[in-house]
Amino acid sequence: MNHPSNRVSLGSQKLQPHHLERLAVVYVRQSTLQQVSHHQESTRLQYDLVHQAEALGWRAERILVIDEDLGKSGATAEGRSGFQRLVSEVSLNHVGLILGIEMSRLARSSKDWHQLLEVCALFRTLIADLDGVYDPMHYNDRLLLGLKGTMSEAELHILKQRMLAGTLNKAKRGELAFDPPIGYLRRPSGEIVLDPDEQVQQVVRLIFRKFQEIGTLNGVLRYLVRQQIQVGVRVRIGSNRGDLEWRKPNRMTLQNLLKNPAYAGAYAYGRRQVDPRRKQPGKPSTGRVVSAPEDWHAFIKDRLPAYISGEQYQQNLAQLQANQARADAIGAARHGEALLSGLLVCQSCGCRMTVHYSGRGKTHEYVCTRLLSDYGGPRCQQVPGHTLNPFVTQQVLAALQPATLELSLQAATHLEQERQELDTLWNQRLERAAMEAERAARHYRLIEPENRLVARQLAQDWEDKLAHQQRLQEDYQRFCAQQPRHLSPSERTAIATLAQDIPQLWEAPTTAPAQRKDIIRQLIQRIQVQVQGQSEKVDLAIEWTGGVVTHHQAIRPIVRWEHLSFYPQLCERIHTLAAEGHQAAAIATQLNQEAFHSPKSNTPFKSVTVLELMRRLGLYQRRPKGVNSEVLAEHEWWLPDLARTLEMTSSTLTLGLNKISSSIANSPRPLTDSSFGLMRLTSNG
Repeated sequence: MNHPSNRVSLGSQKLQPHHLERLAVVYVRQSTLQQVSHHQESTRLQYDLVHQAEALGWRAERILVIDEDLGKSGATAEGRSGFQRLVSEVSLNHVGLILGIEMSRLARSSKDWHQLLEVCALFRTLIADLDGVYDPMHYNDRLLLGLKGTMSEAELHILKQRMLAGTLNKAKRGELAFDPPIGYLRRPSGEIVLDPDEQVQQVVRLIFRKFQEIGTLNGVLRYLVRQQIQVGVRVRIGSNRGDLEWRKPNRMTLQNLLKNPAYAGAYAYGRRQVDPRRKQPGKPSTGRVVSAPEDWHAFIKDRLPAYISGEQYQQNLAQLQANQARADAIGAARHGEALLSGLLVCQSCGCRMTVHYSGRGKTHEYVCTRLLSDYGGPRCQQVPGHTLNPFVTQQVLAALQPATLELSLQAATHLEQERQELDTLWNQRLERAAMEAERAARHYRLIEPENRLVARQLAQDWEDKLAHQQRLQEDYQRFCAQQPRHLSPSERTAIATLAQDIPQLWEAPTTAPAQRKDIIRQLIQRIQVQVQGQSEKVDLAIEWTGGVVTHHQAIRPIVRWEHLSFYPQLCERIHTLAAEGHQAAAIATQLNQEAFHSPKSNTPFKSVTVLELMRRLGLYQRRPKGVNSEVLAEHEWWLPDLARTLEMTSSTLTLGLNKISSSIANSPRPLTDSSFGLMRLTSNG
């Protein structure tokens, strides 16, 4: 075994005067704060390297100790200000010797270690440990230093793998301890049980039940805030670890609660794993990403007491996924008037149709723009909302008719249960407030009367608890006044009446669009839409919950008569009726009786409409009043003839000519249909 004096003599052969002219740096590092606190012998041994530098010939004032990295891992140079300072000093040619108790103290990463070796070789800086002094410029020393750095990195990898293997093996048995989620408590024996506080359990069950009813995270959050319901959370860190605190609900807490499989009784480990690509310098990101269930390290069913079943847990995940505003998801029911948003699917391309609002949200239409956005082509199809909404609503209400009595009974039962549950929560809050007030009173009575310094504070605490109890009782009285505990006979009769007249309930002003959407989504999974060319016919395939598919045909409004699917039959029928000598009014009545309709779909035929069609077909010619029949010159038209030539209505043409005339002639009197009929319109004017 080599004696330290021998090592010094061997190292002194490599020392040159230019080394002694520069600094000797003693680098001190421990990996964790626990090692710094409880394993102090290693720290003392590193500080004693100062004497080693003195033995090699350095004066005490020329020895620099760098210990900023105590409690930091050597796996990376990031965050190690001491190591970065060391490299900077070497790069400035200020260091002649670096001393460390072993190479792993300097760096456990080959990247950082070889970077240091390159800088030391460039500026002729020596490196020393307990085994001797090394010159990175010499091949043998450089080879030995590289081998030591590789072994140091491999040692860290082996330690990590050994610890990780033990952790995963323990997790696969379901024995790895972790902080239990809200609603659970870990006993001293390590067993996880339901929180013994009844109110904590009641709130957790209420959250799951309301999410199943409302269907959205924001809806549950608004309900809890509206009812002034707080969530009981066990403190995890600090001197009051394990104490119960009541906090306001927030979105992230509810989301974690709904996504945690522990509430379904399953033990899971590895739901969030570290992705090194997500960890960026200077950013607070931990690099953890949500992993797919098949990538979890451990998943054991029926290991914990459950709040919900496994089926309900999967339904909650599916509902959260569907609520996301993505192209392939139905999305959450929002407050717009588009009742079928998220349900309509374009049969041509298979994509979900979007909603386009216009007129400041007063009108909307369902549009598929996949061909336009992806391939630069035309829009697949579009259907006005006022066409599909009433049609699908009629189908939904017809499907609900057989369940009217059952719906009324369920509605009454649901209201009773909700009011009873809220009343239970209020009673628990009152009981807790009374207990805290009584505890404060006991503390005050036990103090010595002479100790006024403590008695004043305890008296103030007692007063605060009593005031809180009184405010809570007043809030409970207001709650009872607004929501009676039991339904009165008149309320039950009203519920039964409304349930038997579902259309009236559907059209009631108090029924919000989001509620109508929720009802539709409970019955319908999706609706495939296919418009027949440019015609008015819209084919619908409604896929009901349960797998039944029904096929229907709706009528949409269009612009041109020629696009009507029955336009040839309509023209033939008008020809026949006109040949029989019927006037326009009689023809309109007959067409309405035979179920013909205009392009606006819901507009019946009128005399004016029939005359317009007869003009199109050349069955009727009308000249403006006061104008003699005369032959027009080339490029001259009467207004009705020009409207037919331009394939637009006379009213549209009149409006356009009014605007043109007003802008050119600045006429104080607007022109009328008859005045334009008396004008000769030329091609250049």
